[in-house]
Amino acid sequence: MLSYAASTLLKSAAGRERPSETSDPDRWRKGGDSFPSRHVAGTAALVTPLIIEYAREQPAVWLLAALPAYQMVSRVKTRDHWQSDVLAGAAIGVAAGYLEHQRGPWSVQLLPGGVFVGYKGRM
Repeated sequence: MLSYAASTLLKSAAGRERPSETSDPDRWRKGGDSFPSRHVAGTAALVTPLIIEYAREQPAVWLLAALPAYQMVSRVKTRDHWQSDVLAGAAIGVAAGYLEHQRGPWSVQLLPGGVFVGYKGRM
C-alpha cells in the first residue's frame, strides 16, 4: 500500500509520457503517467519482506527477486516504461517492503470489497 501511494504521488507530480506515446524521454509534466512504474513498485514491495524474513534460513527465497526483475524487463520491452521508470519503481518497492517488514506485526490492506486489518503475533 505504501508503494502504491508513493508511486501514485510521484506519477502525478512527474507527468512523464510513456515510450509508446513519445520518443523523447525528457517529456516531463505533460500529463503522462510513466514515472515511476507502479507495477514494479508493487511487485518489489511484495517480495522484499519475504526475502528479508527468510533469506538466512532459506537462501532460495532470493529467487523471488526474479519477479520484479522480469517485470522491469517486460515493462521496458513493451514500451510501457522508460528504464529509469522501472528503476525508480524498484527502489520505491524495496524501500516500502523494507519499511513494511520493520514496522511490526500490524498489517492494513485495501481490498476491492473493503479493508483487511491483521495482526501477526506469537502463540
